[in-house]
Amino acid sequence: MDIGPGELIILGIVLLLVFGGAKIPTLARNLGQAKNEFEKGMRGEDDEAKPATAATVASAQTELPPPNSNPS
Repeated sequence: MDIGPGELIILGIVLLLVFGGAKIPTLARNLGQAKNEFEKGMRGEDDEAKPATAATVASAQTELPPPNSNPS
């Protein structure tokens, strides 16, 4: 089953009619991100399993409230 240039042109026209010209780049970007996330999941990678870097540790430390100096 081959898709020729005629079918691609018809598909492009249908996409323009359904989504409009402004939403197609966003749709393509979201499809790419979904593909990347799917492939990452198939490889077994996990965002939470990444080691902490100095930048993430520093940003986490700056978000902590100051310790209470007057214990009651």
